[in-house]
Amino acid sequence: MAGGTGSRLHPLTRITNKHLLPIYDRPMITYAIEALVKAGVVEIMLVTGGTHAGEFLRLLGNGHEYGLDRLLYAYQERPGGIAEALGLAERFAGGDPVVVMLADNVVEHSIRPSVERFAKQKGGARILLSRVDDAAHLKHLGVPELDGDGRVTMIIEKPSDPPSPYGVTGIYFYPADVFEVIPTLKPSGRGGLEITDVNKHYVGQARMEYDVIEGFWGDAGESIEAYYQVNDHVRQHGANKD
Repeated sequence: MAGGTGSRLHPLTRITNKHLLPIYDRPMITYAIEALVKAGVVEIMLVTGGTHAGEFLRLLGNGHEYGLDRLLYAYQERPGGIAEALGLAERFAGGDPVVVMLADNVVEHSIRPSVERFAKQKGGARILLSRVDDAAHLKHLGVPELDGDGRVTMIIEKPSDPPSPYGVTGIYFYPADVFEVIPTLKPSGRGGLEITDVNKHYVGQARMEYDVIEGFWGDAGESIEAYYQVNDHVRQHGANKD
């Protein structure tokens, strides 16, 4: 998922899509692709929008250079939310389960273990969490309540009293029936279909499992400060390490 207006990174995003901005020595989008390829996901649909969508095709081409077997593109005509963007991939998915990655998310270690666990999972969805020790930052994220059996029992957006020390990252795993869930959603106050509501659907059915990722996780699109924090960490420690 590489859409959005990138308003939180203005003025850097006035002349380009935020996912084309550099992280250390290469474009941000390539870290998400690398994460998926290293996890064994080699068929990808990139969903974007806005006036700079064509730049992704110029950069990535058919994806073979990046280890992809198949790279398709979808265009989101308006900022309709991440869940709406996911809906554009229904034909691409073709009845298979999917992993959704927001392309401004950067992780230090490979997500392959989570891909493998999801493949063995008996139905339902899976999300990746990251421990966030900064209590103030945690209050600006989606925070899960967890049971003792590896399942999520609730997700609270921007909680004043976080029920756990974990933030929901922008990496989600869904079964094929997610494309039946999306049409049932109602637009949020922001006017779009929210991926949080997709997650809450599976939580409500007790069909949401989770992993806590090891090492660093950063949302480079969260703010200018976060963008440079991710840059600094990748420069010093790398990303998507096995």
